[in-house]
Amino acid sequence: MSIHILIVDDEEPVRRLLTKELGRKGFATDTAANGDVALRKLMESSFDIILLDIVMPGMDGISMLRTLKNDPASPAIIVLTGKATVDTAVEAMKAGAYDYLTKPYKLEELTIVINRVCEQRRLSLRNQLLQRELARRESPGDFVGTSPQFIHVLKLIEKTAPNDSTVLISGESGTGKELVAHYIWKKSKRHQQSFVALNCSTLSEHLMESELFGHEKGAFTNAFKVNNGLVETANEGTLFLDEIVEMPFALQAKLLRFLDSGEFRRVGGNKTLRADVRIIAATNRDLNDEMRKGRFREDLFYRLNVISIAIPPLRERREDIRPLADFFLEKYGKKISKKIKGITGDAEEILRGYDWPGNVRELENVIERAVILCESDVISGEDIAVRGTTSPHKKHSGIPQLQEMEKDYILSVLKQAGGNKTKASSLLGVDRKTLYLKLKRYGISL
Repeated sequence: MSIHILIVDDEEPVRRLLTKELGRKGFATDTAANGDVALRKLMESSFDIILLDIVMPGMDGISMLRTLKNDPASPAIIVLTGKATVDTAVEAMKAGAYDYLTKPYKLEELTIVINRVCEQRRLSLRNQLLQRELARRESPGDFVGTSPQFIHVLKLIEKTAPNDSTVLISGESGTGKELVAHYIWKKSKRHQQSFVALNCSTLSEHLMESELFGHEKGAFTNAFKVNNGLVETANEGTLFLDEIVEMPFALQAKLLRFLDSGEFRRVGGNKTLRADVRIIAATNRDLNDEMRKGRFREDLFYRLNVISIAIPPLRERREDIRPLADFFLEKYGKKISKKIKGITGDAEEILRGYDWPGNVRELENVIERAVILCESDVISGEDIAVRGTTSPHKKHSGIPQLQEMEKDYILSVLKQAGGNKTKASSLLGVDRKTLYLKLKRYGISL
């Protein structure tokens, strides 16, 4: 992605020379003869860096620096001037300049400073990404399975990952759609860049647009807060949009525009920005049905559905149940420092005979509960609580078995979290509101 530079200098030969030389270095440039013209261009377009002369007619460099100093949407500013003194240098740096070069300067020196500025901006965006990732739940782990259906999905991933085509992943809830997206990213040429995920069912329309494309407060010269959206944070990386069918219809048009052109605008902003992002989307509903009902744009569907990967439910690939159970057994044994040697034959029979309406996610929860509650070093059938089996802890309960399992599981996680509901909701992978509703349903009070 090109670095966009605005050259602000009242001398036309200087503007022409910098445009030519920086163009040869691969930078995209625009010019302004003074600060007033520069501010107008900043209102209309986005730039990464401003090369700013100090002495100019009309609004000079120092005045422009002061105008932009408190504006977080302002590009980084490198001051270039032939009339340098220690005082003007100090004044420029105090007014918000990133660096200061005196004329005549070497082009290589200027290029080094420009690249240093851009690297700092990239690090800032990466820091935002890391903060988001810390707030999200634990990243998906290994991809586990041996069934023919699983091998087919793996082969599709291997073919799909190296290119930048959009991917649409379909499958029931709990089948591991985010895990597939994560695996595509790991196998792609973008694997050293960001992987960012957004669940489209968790936010209102306005908040989702703000989260996706960012937002600004106030007009340009009076802005006091700018938040970069996920498309900026994921620039040169991969953005995963889970439950894409829940995206509001009006926002679908803006996503389509971004997919077609790479262009977007922040909420409250009027500048057209660009980002280079690979989009992977997922749905647990039939998009053809949603299109017929007028809830999903047909043009967006075809734009997303360049590569289609359908993940079969766990009941259709029972060969994967045992290796998945072993994987989760090891994972949660390590997590709670409990040595579990394996699973008995009757436990495996129960696991393989169950239809798993909650798919892999439900299997993971069942194994985690079994690891926590089992009283020996082997998981037996008595430790597996699924519909159609009887829990040894509540043999005479009238509560349906799945609800009983969920209640016991919530209680065990709450115990593990020391009664801290915020920590427990994070461990459970649900928001606090969902946890409170379940506590109320099962009559649990803390």
